[in-house]
Amino acid sequence: MLANDSYSTASTNVELTCVPDDTTGLERIMLAAQGDLQRLLSSYFGRPIFIELIYAHCSSRLTPASSENPITQSRQVHLVCASCTVCVATSTVTITSPQCERLFLDEKFPIGQTFRRLNRTPKFSLLNVETQAIDGKRELRRTYKLETEGFVAEILEVFPDRDMFVRGEAWLMEQRADLNTHSIATDTKPEWLSVRKGNAVH
Repeated sequence: MLANDSYSTASTNVELTCVPDDTTGLERIMLAAQGDLQRLLSSYFGRPIFIELIYAHCSSRLTPASSENPITQSRQVHLVCASCTVCVATSTVTITSPQCERLFLDEKFPIGQTFRRLNRTPKFSLLNVETQAIDGKRELRRTYKLETEGFVAEILEVFPDRDMFVRGEAWLMEQRADLNTHSIATDTKPEWLSVRKGNAVH
């Protein structure tokens, strides 16, 4: 296990093993998040973090969820701050409780909020942490599992640019500027597409 969270009457200790040597303190906090990443990112950026559902594929729901008839869902969401994607989360969720089925599938609570609605702290297992360079940016990835009775989620999270944890608001504003520039360039009609009729350009 890559994360060990222990406590006593006088101390608390969180150990993360096999993480990159250059992992910062802030990144370690994100890597140790246990279903509350959206809350931590909101605290860090000082802005709301929105969940944008990309896809959700669910098994059949012919009978209520149970150990004998589990319901599974594969899903991907983007965590979005100020129109910028700060994390991509791809998950496989297994549901064996009617209460969890109602909260997650009917009331549409995201994974982290489902645990909060259940008023339970999930068992957390950090399975893998890695970094890689993609298109000149340094990605940070973690795979982990959150478990409670009736609800299990295995999640791969990708933070697209580790610079966000160094530059914060400046990084966010830079990403927004890039998005706006791309949007303007996409919306602008190339000159060679213009058709002149008289003095009008169409």
